[in-house]
Amino acid sequence: MQTSNDFRVLLVDYGSHNNFSEALKTCVKKYSFIQRVYCPVEGQLWNKSRAINIALQQCDTPYFLVGDIDLIFHPDFIKIANKLASEDVHYFKYSFLSQEESLKDKKFIDYKIDFEGNKEVTGTTLFSTAKLKSVNGYDEFYHGWGAEDTDIHIRLKNLGLKVHYYTESILLKHQWHPKAYRNKNSSSPFHSNLERVNHNYMYLTLNNKIVNANTNESWGCFPKEEDYEKLLNKPDFIIEIKPTDNDFSALLAHLKNCKGKIVEIKINQVDIKDKQRQNLKKLLKKKFYNYLDLEIINNLLLEEIIKNYRSKPYKYRFDRVSGSINLVIYLN
Repeated sequence: MQTSNDFRVLLVDYGSHNNFSEALKTCVKKYSFIQRVYCPVEGQLWNKSRAINIALQQCDTPYFLVGDIDLIFHPDFIKIANKLASEDVHYFKYSFLSQEESLKDKKFIDYKIDFEGNKEVTGTTLFSTAKLKSVNGYDEFYHGWGAEDTDIHIRLKNLGLKVHYYTESILLKHQWHPKAYRNKNSSSPFHSNLERVNHNYMYLTLNNKIVNANTNESWGCFPKEEDYEKLLNKPDFIIEIKPTDNDFSALLAHLKNCKGKIVEIKINQVDIKDKQRQNLKKLLKKKFYNYLDLEIINNLLLEEIIKNYRSKPYKYRFDRVSGSINLVIYLN
């Protein structure tokens, strides 16, 4: 609990499984200062920037603090944050707990720190709400993990604000948790090189002194539950392709013609013998199918979603065991 009650919480429930989401809904009712914002985006790439922007669009207080659900806050955190609050940016030093320590139930001061973070850990930041809104919030290009927090610091520096790193005391302790999305057995959307893409994109923002993000589309768009329920309906089109370069290019182009439709896309791995036959034809300089590895297609398809369809209702699965990609998307 906090020693100051001069705050309220917008808890963005972004894509949780139904059983967890219902339990969270019940838990939140115990705390009058928490407002739960439910986003029915299960089966989508994690988009922290959009989750933050959804809360930012609803924020009517002069200051806006971003914090992750896996943090334990010092009891005086809000009191200190209120003293720091200004037009400039303030972010806070992290400390990290071990797996064993994270499972314990203690007072903040009693948790034993495993190691401390450095100034590159930028996840918890206090903003002027008006200044953050003036640059269109967080950049919603960033999906997965990495760089969105540093990006907003860069852009607000480019706006002319100062960014301060608070290190006077440890106010945040990060709890250990598994990273199931990186498990090969998980069918949740995961792009193997997305963190690198994110960081390269961030460096372009830095080098080009970008201030405003999300300039080509609306930001912080709230996902309408009724639109996501349409994904359960019979699709208008079912498109099943082989994992070839030509088939995949044609698919991406064809999606542009499906506005207002529900489309289901199926891409299945071919057997090794078929691949060998096509490789032999290539060696013999005959016409052949250029098969792409499903991991490559997965990455390319997710990039297409990020660039062109990230605010659309969709559900994505990649079963690496059976070798199948399935995407259902409502192109509203």
